[in-house]
Amino acid sequence: MSATDDYDKLSKEEREARDKADREREAAEQAALPYSWTQQLGDVDITVPVPKGTRARDLAVVIQKKKLSVGLKGKEPILSGELCKDVKVDESTWTVEDQETVLIHLEKVNKQQWWENVLTHHPKIDTTKIQPENSKLSDLDGETRGMVEKMMFDNQQKQMGKPTSDELKKMEALKKFQEAHPELDFSQAKIS
Repeated sequence: MSATDDYDKLSKEEREARDKADREREAAEQAALPYSWTQQLGDVDITVPVPKGTRARDLAVVIQKKKLSVGLKGKEPILSGELCKDVKVDESTWTVEDQETVLIHLEKVNKQQWWENVLTHHPKIDTTKIQPENSKLSDLDGETRGMVEKMMFDNQQKQMGKPTSDELKKMEALKKFQEAHPELDFSQAKIS
C-alpha cells in the first residue's frame, strides 16, 4: 500500500496533523540549508549569506545548465552540486547585496514545473502543497494565456451543459462534411 493510500484513509483531523508535522519537518530541513530559496513557476531565487565585507571579486560563482556552485575563492564552496532541473544560463544572474548576501536568480527551462529542491542532494519540499500567487491573464505569455482562456471557456461551457471548444470544433467539422456531401444520409450519425 502506498503512502497516498494511507493518507486517503486518514480522518480530516489526522490529515491536518500529518500535514502540520510534514510542514514543520520540511521547514526545519530547509532552515538547515546554507541558503534560502523561493520560486515562481518560471524562476528560482536563492539567497546565500556570506561574511560581511564580501565583494563580487572575492566569490567563485558557477551557474551551468545543471550545476550550481557558490563560495569564496580559495575556500570550500558554500553550496555546490547538481541542480534538480535545467536552467537557462544566459538568463540567470547573481549579485552581491550589502557585501553580506549573494542573490542568485535562476531562470527555469521548464516554466510549468515546481522544483522540489535546488540541488539534488538537498531535502525536498512537497510541491503538491504549493499555493502560487494569483496572476493576471495579461501576465502570462501568449501560449499559456491561450491555454488558460480555453480551459476557463471549457469549464464555463461544462457548467452550463454546453459543448466544450473541442466538441464545438468536432461539430463544426461534421457540419462542413455534411454540407460537402449532401448525397450521404447522416440522420443516424452520432458524435462521440
